Amino acid sequence: MIVRARARSPAREARALPRCSLATLMLFVALSCAGQSGKDPVIVGEGIISTPQDEFGGSIAPDGKTIYFDRSVPAHYLYTMWESHLVGDKWQRPELMSISGQNRDSDPVLSPDGKKLLFVSDRPVNGVDRHHYEIWMCQRQDEKWLEPKNLGPVVNTHSQYFASMASNGNLYFSATIGDNDSEIDIFVSKFVNEKYTTPVNLGPAINGKGIVNIEAFVSPDEKFLLIGAFSRPDSVGSSDIYVSYNQNEKWSAPLPVSAINTSAREYSPRLTPDGRRLIFTSERGMGTEQRTKPWTMTEFEQKSHSIWNGLGNIYTVPIEVLPKPAE
Repeated sequence: MIVRARARSPAREARALPRCSLATLMLFVALSCAGQSGKDPVIVGEGIISTPQDEFGGSIAPDGKTIYFDRSVPAHYLYTMWESHLVGDKWQRPELMSISGQNRDSDPVLSPDGKKLLFVSDRPVNGVDRHHYEIWMCQRQDEKWLEPKNLGPVVNTHSQYFASMASNGNLYFSATIGDNDSEIDIFVSKFVNEKYTTPVNLGPAINGKGIVNIEAFVSPDEKFLLIGAFSRPDSVGSSDIYVSYNQNEKWSAPLPVSAINTSAREYSPRLTPDGRRLIFTSERGMGTEQRTKPWTMTEFEQKSHSIWNGLGNIYTVPIEVLPKPAE
């Protein structure tokens, strides 16, 4: 089973950015809510994308007009991939992706150019059910996604849980070492001569005994890595989000993103196409609400059927919430 237990699934140096396109401006409006600003997390598509169901992920196409995400049936019986389109400043009712809906398909992640879609799935490989998750990829052609292809045995060595791609094609992913799900490490497979090379473990600065690094989202320029992880020594809850910086070709020890981590599960990090905002999933809600009096039956029933019922919702915050790299 997938470990989401639930894991599903840099602050860059300040620099001038090109003027936002109309699509980017509409995206920001669609991600924002009246009365919320600054560095507070903002829920994405309340009632449309983030609903009382269990959603996670949130990979946005380069033009800002399509978002891909997951919906699951708790706990982990089914994962399905969905897409929603932005019309004006409103996300439209999501549709099940044509490539999903039969097997457990988790964590869709777009390549930086938006032409490839990575995800993990337990679907059969050449008709054989391998009873674990492997990395699949499909290509965008004529406004449609082609049939997904398994990335093959060089990359898919054990159980894989998440994959992302840098602009140069290098693949960062999380996987078990052998059949022990109590430890999940992050690897990189370089893209050389149109092929993926033998994966390399990112090493003890990031990986370690008993640490479950379930997600690894690399920035397009490979300058930093967003990690969703369980069981790190400085965890404040269940899964938390961390950032590691590429310093002189070595990855730094992960720093917790304290501005968004709570006692609930925070996981499945991404970036918006312009690199200005972090997208993540959180299960904050009823279970983390601070109350001064007991629940009433009416309150409990109403909230348990709302988006605050403790299932996953998708949020966004400015990239500036990421802690700065150590000098």
